[in-house]
Amino acid sequence: MSATAPAPIRAPSALRRANEVTAGAFLVGGSLFAIGALLAQADVGGPRLAAVVYLVGGVFFSTGGYASVLLAINAPHRRRDGTWAGERWRWWAREPSNLDYLAAAVLFTGTLVFGINLVDSLLGDLTAAQLDRLVWSPDMIGCVLFLLAGVLAMVDISGSWWRLRGEGLGWWIVFVNQVGSVLFMVSAVASFVRADGDMIAVGIANWGTFLGASCFAVAGLMQFYEPPGEG
Repeated sequence: MSATAPAPIRAPSALRRANEVTAGAFLVGGSLFAIGALLAQADVGGPRLAAVVYLVGGVFFSTGGYASVLLAINAPHRRRDGTWAGERWRWWAREPSNLDYLAAAVLFTGTLVFGINLVDSLLGDLTAAQLDRLVWSPDMIGCVLFLLAGVLAMVDISGSWWRLRGEGLGWWIVFVNQVGSVLFMVSAVASFVRADGDMIAVGIANWGTFLGASCFAVAGLMQFYEPPGEG
């Protein structure tokens, strides 16, 4: 296919479904994380209830992350050699020159790392050192991956990681998600467990999670109104 050929036509319904799954998963996952943070802050049901709510929310986050990958690899786009991506629906691909794919893949990886943190938080009584190794460390790694995914997405949509455009719903979705990632990182830093068994700042950890999760929920809602590229 020549570089000047029109984009292949992807079945619109498949892309729309993937977009709706992505949007719905982040809306529900973000909402559950926000609820979990409120439960933790109000000390309702004990740490285990909040941990279970977080874990269920994490399943939705991972679902949304994978659906984002499907959108990135199946939406019509040019490859680096100038040809268009093929018409066959793909469930996985490796496209290192596609920034949209890289952002989605890094985000999906981040959700899986968060899953380790969420499962480990259900292990029961852990020492401060065990909490930092099994819960805090994967939380930090997941936050770093979320931030990196946001940077890649900003470069993809704006041409720069710092440029404030405010043009189009797609840009706002990426921006709101990145604000959420920054807040998640603030929460993660504040949740480091000191040797005496206390977090650095419990309130900051909970409210940072609540606000960050709310950003992802809002961005998920916004994505329902951002139709995927269908060629």
